[in-house]
Amino acid sequence: MKTIEHFVNGKSFSGTSKRTSDVFNPATGEVSAKVNLATKKDVDDAVEIASKAFIKWSQVPPLQRARILFKFKDLIEKNSDELTKIIVSEHGKVYDDAKGSLTRGLEVVEFACGIPHLLKGEFTENVGTNVDSWSIRQPLGVCAGITPFNFPAMVPMWMFPLAIACGNTFILKPSEKNPSCSLRLAELLKEAGLPDGVFNVVNGDKESVDALLSNPNVSAISFVGSTPIAKYIYENAAKFEKRVQALGGAKNHCVVMPDADLDQAVVGLMGAAYGSAGERCMAQSVAVAVGNIGDELVSKLTKEVNNLKIGPGLDKGMDMGPLVTAQHLEKVTSYVDIGVKEGAKLIVDGRNIKKPQGHEKGFYLGGCLFDHVKENMRIYKEEIFGPVLSVVRAKDFNEAVDLINKHEFGNGVSIFTRDGDSARTFSSHIKVGMVGINIPIPVPMAFHSFGGWKRSLFGDQHVHGMEGVRFYTKLKTITSRWPSGIKANSSFTMPTMS
Repeated sequence: MKTIEHFVNGKSFSGTSKRTSDVFNPATGEVSAKVNLATKKDVDDAVEIASKAFIKWSQVPPLQRARILFKFKDLIEKNSDELTKIIVSEHGKVYDDAKGSLTRGLEVVEFACGIPHLLKGEFTENVGTNVDSWSIRQPLGVCAGITPFNFPAMVPMWMFPLAIACGNTFILKPSEKNPSCSLRLAELLKEAGLPDGVFNVVNGDKESVDALLSNPNVSAISFVGSTPIAKYIYENAAKFEKRVQALGGAKNHCVVMPDADLDQAVVGLMGAAYGSAGERCMAQSVAVAVGNIGDELVSKLTKEVNNLKIGPGLDKGMDMGPLVTAQHLEKVTSYVDIGVKEGAKLIVDGRNIKKPQGHEKGFYLGGCLFDHVKENMRIYKEEIFGPVLSVVRAKDFNEAVDLINKHEFGNGVSIFTRDGDSARTFSSHIKVGMVGINIPIPVPMAFHSFGGWKRSLFGDQHVHGMEGVRFYTKLKTITSRWPSGIKANSSFTMPTMS
């Protein structure tokens, strides 16, 4: 059985723990590897190494740091097929989706390559008489990222490229469910010329998370995951006086107006609800049918959901792969059971899907479609994180907006309409951090920033873009005045040592 280790100080590190966790191939349901889970001592040792590396790395000119990232970008492109297959093998998402997520992570690397410009400060001459003032941004120290299973490449790459570009060192704690991609990225960074100790990967569970939170030499924590854990990270990072950005859960709505291009909306909803088996924080899990469009929308969706091609991620032509683990499959299935008990109408039931031949033990669930879902139902209120789409009916635009604004999550939302007034009013008044207009998954590009509102984000700053630069640096303002010097009293005599 393959054993997955940590990556610390530029090499593999087994750690001191005897605890391991199973890594599965979701398509087959078989254990593919054991991953070592770090102890507090392992984490503290990694932080100490990163602290020592920070002394030199923080003094490396931004341009030189950018050149390493340029090489890293090139290596990712050259090894994209390998990285994609690693993602598929441990997460289960289909090949094209996995490659797309890698590309979105790569875009953050490309943005980080512009760090010499992004770190420029401001200067004011004569802020007072003969007084100048300027501001500079300096790195924090050791930063840590705690990332989820659903994007083994993209979410870590939201964090560490900018962090190290800004002059910090970094410790990544990836999901123990699929750690291999993070370790391969660490190897590529070393190959690109990144000094040892600047980027480290420590695998683990709650013990390693708590160790990162409590270690006084960790200056900042970035997190993406569920809202209960995000709140825990936020509260404890604050308790230990760390900077923190903690992105939590979501219940993303897609409003379909009566005037919408219905075929376009259905295509968008299918990809947004069932892509990556619904294991996306930006999945559109609620369709809000406004006015009299509900019956036609459900009819079109039903046909498409029944035609989903479900199988191993490396098989060509698949729309959806398996869920990540048997435990997660059981959780998502239980939500479907709850929806039926609550009185929602289950139009398409994916629980009894015929599994692909040779993959009978895989963690497969077919697409599920509910209609007549009410706002008091658990399947509406809670994040399911699986291929389950709920259709809610709203009598008009205002009811749809009120429904969304009352929800505890405010991550992403979309509206499909041909009416500019509806689109503009919606984007202005909706209490959600990321908005799409005739776009199903409104994930911003790397030079903008990703993050939601309400209980979808704990902390003041979103990830990547200029928000990320600000998060991974601290601002220093300098004010100076120089007394009159030698030019005020010029001397024409021969200088001597007396």
